[in-house]
Amino acid sequence: MRRCASVIKGNDNTRLVVISACSGVTNLLVELANGIHQETIRQERLTTLAVIHDEVLAKLPENTSVAQAVNALIDDIATLAEAAATSPSTQLTDSLVACGELLSTHLFTHLLNTQGISAVRFDAREALRTNSLFGKATPQLVETSSLVNEKLRPLCERQVVVTQGFIGADDKGNTTTLGRGGSDYSAALLAEALHADTLEIWTDVPGIYTTDPRVAPNAKPISEISFSEASEMANFGAKILHPSTLLPAMRQEIPVFVGSSKAPQQGGTWIRKTAQRSPLLRALALRSNQTMVTLNSLNMFHAYGFLAEVFNVLARHQISVDLISTSEVSVSLTLDQTDTGGGAPTLPDAALEELSALCTVKVEHGLSLVALIGNHMGETRGTASKIFGAMDQFNVRLICSGASDHNMCFLVNEEDSKPVIQALHERLFE
Repeated sequence: MRRCASVIKGNDNTRLVVISACSGVTNLLVELANGIHQETIRQERLTTLAVIHDEVLAKLPENTSVAQAVNALIDDIATLAEAAATSPSTQLTDSLVACGELLSTHLFTHLLNTQGISAVRFDAREALRTNSLFGKATPQLVETSSLVNEKLRPLCERQVVVTQGFIGADDKGNTTTLGRGGSDYSAALLAEALHADTLEIWTDVPGIYTTDPRVAPNAKPISEISFSEASEMANFGAKILHPSTLLPAMRQEIPVFVGSSKAPQQGGTWIRKTAQRSPLLRALALRSNQTMVTLNSLNMFHAYGFLAEVFNVLARHQISVDLISTSEVSVSLTLDQTDTGGGAPTLPDAALEELSALCTVKVEHGLSLVALIGNHMGETRGTASKIFGAMDQFNVRLICSGASDHNMCFLVNEEDSKPVIQALHERLFE
């Protein structure tokens, strides 16, 4: 938090700060939201939450009102966790997990004020309006823009404002969340509504790399990248950006900077509408916990309407499809994980039953998605031979190519995912 404060102090143009929960807090809250029946274990988790925030408070000058606000939120969490133990729900989950950001913003605003930065805390639920789809709420852009300009802009004109990422509220005032990792998305939505000059995302790594350096140690930093490339990277698992983050920035053409609050002197990555360089191959992304559903039916052969029926079933059950590959009598698709709960996406029993009435259904877990990001990939000779030559030791379960000039995707077994990334990176980038 001190490092983040120094970044803010170093730029007088910073007007709005959007932060997430303290490290580990959201996972604890999700666990409580899933329902812990044993009171002793539930109490242990609550004690852990209290300790995380009390330790921060202990290192700051005493402030009674902040301490009271933190304690009141811990009490709210205890009440909600008790309710979740008997009757968990998506609405209750959102109310619980939102408390992480509500807590951290109290602490961070207090820290900024102790460092001589005039700061005020703002409840994002007063401005970020969403629908009522708990766990993966959709922002209501017109209402959000109106509320931001009415309630948030006047505060930003006077002092630094600290608000919560990840959370919003529906038109009835119920707390909602934008899905895991939604703090960056919140920042982008608020930047869009405020017509900000720049959106800065300060994380724990100095910008975007050609792949995750923890997987491939020779990964190289990327100084500048286009919106299209960065969007593909985010969609296909690059954890440095939430998949939806860039959409609001793209709509307003707001440049996005990604840097490390731990090492701001190292610079970072600028994401702009167009980059000065557009190489054939830019980066590799990896997304784990993939679910593949294969549907097989002879009714597909030289017929029409089968896929329409399949997607009607998926739409009725609010299932988002990611990749898709078809043959004459079968279709394979992967499910998209968008809600707060985390883990591998699942096919609900009711949807499985409906699909089974149409065709044979096979559901597979334990898979990972590898995405190669670049430019003009479908127009350049020899690209495929380079890629598949590097993967000749691995079993590829599904290939998607051609829908975008910016990516080529493969589904592989989970245990092969990191070796595949390492092999591709060595052959294509090193």
